[in-house]
Amino acid sequence: MWKLDPQTILEHFYPEDTPLRRLLILHSLQVRSKALAILAQSGVKANAQLVADAAMLHDIGIGRCHAPSILCEGTSDYLAHGTIGAAMLREYGAQHGLDLEKYARVCERHTGSGLSAADVREQKLPIPEQDYLPETVEEKLVCLADKFFSKSGDREEKSLASIHHSMEKFGRPCVKRFEELCRCFGLTE
Repeated sequence: MWKLDPQTILEHFYPEDTPLRRLLILHSLQVRSKALAILAQSGVKANAQLVADAAMLHDIGIGRCHAPSILCEGTSDYLAHGTIGAAMLREYGAQHGLDLEKYARVCERHTGSGLSAADVREQKLPIPEQDYLPETVEEKLVCLADKFFSKSGDREEKSLASIHHSMEKFGRPCVKRFEELCRCFGLTE
């Protein structure tokens, strides 16, 4: 049976040992560790290997986005990194005869606390208008764990209270989805 190797995929898209690749890998390792810790303490049933691998690949699209403060020198709006990463994984999978759809869906659905088609439309976001809400336990875990770490600043783990506060600027629906993710895995402040 085939086993996914996230490192091989990351190296395909980020072949040089650059500060951006090191940042991407550090952040992905932090998210993977947090997602697995949340899973372990929650008692929720999930595919831990899928969570670990998806966490390593969730931000693969950042290099094609423009966010110089975090070393991203691409041309697309940073908010599109999830949809870009999903397209990258689908293309890689098609070229190599691999089904990477589960990982592509995590890429698309980890931004914020998920994005609804209404969010995309009302905020005029630079991605196709559709729902990007995490649905599976694994998608929800990576989405939630990603909120604990930033690719900028000190890169230290954030508290639930600070994450909650930062979500408020995106409106009540975003906060409610974040609160639901926390409830789903038994996280409390």
